Amino acid sequence: MKKIFRFIGLVFLIIGVSGCASLMQPSAQVDNTAGAQPLPPYSGPKARIAVADFDVKAAKASGAIGSGLREMLVTALVNSNRFSVVERQALSAIMQEQELSVSGAGQAGAGPKRGNIKTADLVITAAVTEFEPQASGGRAGIGGGGGAGSGVLGGLLGAALNKAHMAMDIRVIDTSTSEVLAATRVQGQASDVSGALMAGFLGSWGLGAGLSAYANTPMEKAIRICIIEAVRYISQAIPPGYYKY
Repeated sequence: MKKIFRFIGLVFLIIGVSGCASLMQPSAQVDNTAGAQPLPPYSGPKARIAVADFDVKAAKASGAIGSGLREMLVTALVNSNRFSVVERQALSAIMQEQELSVSGAGQAGAGPKRGNIKTADLVITAAVTEFEPQASGGRAGIGGGGGAGSGVLGGLLGAALNKAHMAMDIRVIDTSTSEVLAATRVQGQASDVSGALMAGFLGSWGLGAGLSAYANTPMEKAIRICIIEAVRYISQAIPPGYYKY
């Protein structure tokens, strides 16, 4: 009889853990919007922006991770078809080509001309404030070893607790006045690697430099959710008057 009650208790415990795991499905949060659905198609005028180097403040993130996240955000902004993004990280190479063209050393009548570099009306800044590849534990389950932390129950607990998380502070700044027009915090978290986000809106884009270690993990999905929400916020926060190109 005791064995029967133990078995019944174990069944209810597994059901309860499964319920908790279902509540820990991938999610995204932002201060004044919700969800991580791709933006609808757009073919109107664009806003001209530049994206500054990311400020990395999270203990578990590095400068390389910040650079990779910036690459992903630039790609996402361009592919949203809402922004004309001017690149500043490659400006020295661009200037070198222009100087070569006008110096007389380049082929006559060919090459870029000086005075045509476009300037941005807005600069997007981002600070990586949280970066937790395993924010709530690992796959070993409770205690990491035998007992309740092993077997089917341990697997369920491990899957539920292996939740990745990241967050960024985003600012939109007017380059003429240096005024911060909008600011918010976006965050993404995930406890699995399945779903449309991995194969849909961002699925064709590789992870940025420094992020390859997180490929096909919950952290990759959390990163992609965060980038989607950043693009959504930026597109909604920029005043309509800036969309003029």
